Amino acid sequence: MSGFFRRASLWFLVFIAAAGIVGPRLLDSPADVVGAPFARPVWWRGDLSTSKTAELSVAGGRTALVSDGFAKDDGLRAGASGLAFDWKTQSAAVFALEGEITANPARTVTVTWRTPEKDFELVRRDGQEKYWLNLDARDMIFKQRLGLPLIGRGTERLFPQRGRCELAVGGAESFRLKLILFGRKQGLLGTDQRGRDVFTLLLNGIGTSLTVGVSATLAATLLGLGFGLTAGYVGGWVDALIMRAVDILLAIPTLPILMTLAGLWGKGLWQLVLILSIFSWMGTARSVRALTLTVRESPWVEGLKALGAKKSYILRRHLVPETAPIVLANLALGVPGAILAEAGLAFLGLSDPRLVSWGRMLHEAHSFGAFAEGAWWLIVPPGLGIVSLCLIFVDMGRFLEERIDPRLGGEDHAQR
Repeated sequence: MSGFFRRASLWFLVFIAAAGIVGPRLLDSPADVVGAPFARPVWWRGDLSTSKTAELSVAGGRTALVSDGFAKDDGLRAGASGLAFDWKTQSAAVFALEGEITANPARTVTVTWRTPEKDFELVRRDGQEKYWLNLDARDMIFKQRLGLPLIGRGTERLFPQRGRCELAVGGAESFRLKLILFGRKQGLLGTDQRGRDVFTLLLNGIGTSLTVGVSATLAATLLGLGFGLTAGYVGGWVDALIMRAVDILLAIPTLPILMTLAGLWGKGLWQLVLILSIFSWMGTARSVRALTLTVRESPWVEGLKALGAKKSYILRRHLVPETAPIVLANLALGVPGAILAEAGLAFLGLSDPRLVSWGRMLHEAHSFGAFAEGAWWLIVPPGLGIVSLCLIFVDMGRFLEERIDPRLGGEDHAQR
């Protein structure tokens, strides 16, 4: 088995599993909105905007500015009356402004967005001491007040292709405002329809796929091992009953049953593991039974019976180790089926919506129009993840099968 630890597939699996464990702990929550919907990856070519934020606080004659995403050549400047910067790319996908303003009730407070082409008065209020702002250019009322197009993105009117932009505050004694400009490029793999980071979702989906695939296959393998040993060693009506149950379960179309049980038992992670394991043990049971039928008539087993060894002892100490290679091969080869089954159920919407998985990512991409938007970065990464994991386990299972039966490795392997 020393060659097993030199398999590239094993080390790829170790790398993917490590990324699934460490990555989610280093990154933000997968539910966090980090950018505009359907933003492209940051490495995408073209004159597309990136996300920028600027938080300006003015109080007691002191000004504090905290910014993120602005480059040095953007010319970001801040003062008691607001902030200004140079805009050099296409319009931002999302324009939002939030915060609070303190003023004399006798004075009128205004917040204006100025561009080289036009000034937009975002806020005009009076008669209060404190004002809270929560403006978003995607809001219909906001669009209507500023005369922006009601259908589609309205931010094109708020940004020139090139020019100086300014956020001016008038009539305020103090204020704290946060300007949020989500760009059309965001993150290593872009964003989904809600503005969540696809790379973060991808890393969080590794744990779900591996947990479901390995747990369901392990449970199914243990069931198959138990039933196969019992049927092969005990024989008689017990063998007939178990094999007829195997034949019936193999004849049942799996996907409709999985869909029905998922709807009845719930969409939780462990309910899904239980459902998949119930319908995945039959192949292992048949293989183990066939080997047990061969071994139980061997002279050394007859010798153990003559010495008075109990059936449980023979099964535990001798037959289980004999079946270990077959069980390990079936375990490795069964994981891809469980992963694909989980992805299929999730794609059909039969998984917990709070659970991040690759199948769920494909389901939401399909449901929210990623294909129509041309958002391939929502489809390709989870698809490649599913394919990669399946190929890794298939390669490992194939290697174990060749170790069990050298004839599967070809003529050269058989001669060795």
